[in-house]
Amino acid sequence: MPIASINPATGEMLREFSALASAQIEEKLAKAVAAFERHRRTSFTQRAEWMLAAAQLLEQEKERLARIITLEMGKLLRAGIEEITKCAKGCRFYAENAERFLGDQIVPTDAIRSYVRYEPIGAVLAIMPWNFPFWQVFRFAAPALMAGNVGLLKHAANVPQCALAIEDIFLRAGFEDGAFQTLLIEAEQTRGLIDDPRVKAVMLTGSERAGSEVASAAGRQIKKSVLELGGSDAFIVMPSADFEAAMATGVTARTINTGQSCIAAKRFILSDRIYDRFVPRFVERMRSLKIGDPFEAATEIGPLASEAILRGVDEQVQASIAAGAKLLTGGKRIERAGFFYEPTVLTDIPVESPAYREEIFGPVASFFRVSDAAEAIKIANDSSFGLGASAWTNDASEQQFFASELETGMVFINSMVASDPRLPFGGAKRSGFGRELAAEGIREFVNIKTVSIA
Repeated sequence: MPIASINPATGEMLREFSALASAQIEEKLAKAVAAFERHRRTSFTQRAEWMLAAAQLLEQEKERLARIITLEMGKLLRAGIEEITKCAKGCRFYAENAERFLGDQIVPTDAIRSYVRYEPIGAVLAIMPWNFPFWQVFRFAAPALMAGNVGLLKHAANVPQCALAIEDIFLRAGFEDGAFQTLLIEAEQTRGLIDDPRVKAVMLTGSERAGSEVASAAGRQIKKSVLELGGSDAFIVMPSADFEAAMATGVTARTINTGQSCIAAKRFILSDRIYDRFVPRFVERMRSLKIGDPFEAATEIGPLASEAILRGVDEQVQASIAAGAKLLTGGKRIERAGFFYEPTVLTDIPVESPAYREEIFGPVASFFRVSDAAEAIKIANDSSFGLGASAWTNDASEQQFFASELETGMVFINSMVASDPRLPFGGAKRSGFGRELAAEGIREFVNIKTVSIA
């Protein structure tokens, strides 16, 4: 896949980039190693000063940066501004909390003094996706840099200008040249970086296939890896739920980022007591969504990020219909320039169809009817994924039941699944391993050293 900016709303090629040559990659690796030896010895106070400066730059330039996101991957402009604002929030969170998360932990033992130290490990490679091209990077970069590590970014091939803009933010914030570097490289060049002993760990947000390849390569080199992979999140609604809130949130949860989110609601599991009232309203709302130019304020659904993604979504929908799923609305590409797909609703989903278990990365909702909470859990857990789940109920016993029985890394009761710097983010099963964000995220890439003084 070429490293290029292609406007998804028009299909127009905006700019193309050449991949780094081997000598250029070597230069950047050497720069990262040299920068780490200095950066690891800076104080938390100094790092926090730089990180807060990065937050300020993000906020000051949010509209300019959001425009790059919209041009490269089609996100609604207002959503891009929200994404940049969230990045600033993440920077501030780690600037204010990193020292508390990584300070020496005193442990009472028989020794005169025993404690745990958290020490940086070096250059960490981040392989990042296009769907949240700033937030995915900053939720890695902010804790990594505050921990004293240095970052190497291999971003998705369709968002190179986002990748370069992120490096520029950190440089202008005061971090030294080499502390965070963008590597414009082809996918096949990534393996050499994972194998290189100067790269100490790797994290990836992406597909199952990519996660398997990266984890295998890192494992052969005995290197730490953290994976955040796909999700086929359940959105469960029980009779006691606030119907209107669940309805409004459900449409948002399925269509956020035009459905291109790992934690977007994808499988709607409804009690049969509300199913016949909920589904027609949901269909009506999906049909009414305004589709158009992501730069226009009134637009609610923009383009998918690429022609390949659009084709993949349509293939999954058509295969599901062929297997017996019922199409209530949508189900086809919109005939206009760019990569637009109709908001789609499927019901009566056969077990063997893609819509039953696969992740559909577009505005496609699959509906399931259940008799009770136990049946809802059975369907929700009948997936190889386990990223997040949203359950809507005002019954306290059901709330506890869903919290304990859903096989996911995150459960949100009466709200949609979302990432928050204060909460650990990650999944179970084939949705990956390890955690981002919160204290758990910053401790993923440090040496946890026990010190005992007798």
